[in-house]
Amino acid sequence: MDLHLNGKLALVSGSTAGIGFAIASALAAEGARVIVNGRTEAAVADAVAKLTSATGAEILGFAGDLSKAEVAEDLAKHHPNVEILVNNLGIFEPKPFEQIPDADWIRFFEVNVLSGVRLARLFLPAMRRANWGRIIFISSESGIQIPAEMVHYGMTKTAQIAVSRGLAETVAGTGITVNSVLPGPTMSRGVTDFVDQLAKTDGKTAAQFETEFFQTIRPSSLIKRFATPEEVASLVAYVASPLSSATTGAALRVDGGVVKSAF
Repeated sequence: MDLHLNGKLALVSGSTAGIGFAIASALAAEGARVIVNGRTEAAVADAVAKLTSATGAEILGFAGDLSKAEVAEDLAKHHPNVEILVNNLGIFEPKPFEQIPDADWIRFFEVNVLSGVRLARLFLPAMRRANWGRIIFISSESGIQIPAEMVHYGMTKTAQIAVSRGLAETVAGTGITVNSVLPGPTMSRGVTDFVDQLAKTDGKTAAQFETEFFQTIRPSSLIKRFATPEEVASLVAYVASPLSSATTGAALRVDGGVVKSAF
């Protein structure tokens, strides 16, 4: 399917690996010009080289921590006319509620929520002038079913859904759409490392851990496995395209059926 993304300028925050990298790859494969972002020059250069080789698209790089306001502003100065903004930057960490200090709550909110708020605020004026744009927040099913093992993470994912809907309301009647995408358990780089570590600690293979995870931790999953980053990226690429013009203000699940709701 041609998603009509040829030549569109897209920014994917936190895109040197995992879901972000898969999203950047999917957009580039559709002909978009993609800005890849990561914290280090080395990681960005490696991702740019891989995507350029794989897709032949125009891949740009921007190294910097986009949870910091001054870095986001610097990015906007270099690339003021971003047409597709994918707010993928995020962190997670399982931790008992009683052991989560104020600093962690603030850090998670800065990285997972305010990074996307700032970028949307920076790029929205150009989208308004063009009367076209796509803003996508990569939230999580954890924003609906708050995980007891990381309440602070779940809080930020709920906040992203709220910001997405509110922002969609502010651009009503324009050619700009705003949506959140809610992956379920996905085998991103961070999850892969986490699973491997827990599996080794328990003396199990990764496959055994995965089976037990969906039996005991996420039993409501209908696919009974971790999704791949590419499966998440496919939905994001469609939502980023002109073909999705009637989809806005939505929380779109690619969660493998983990959320037990038909709505």
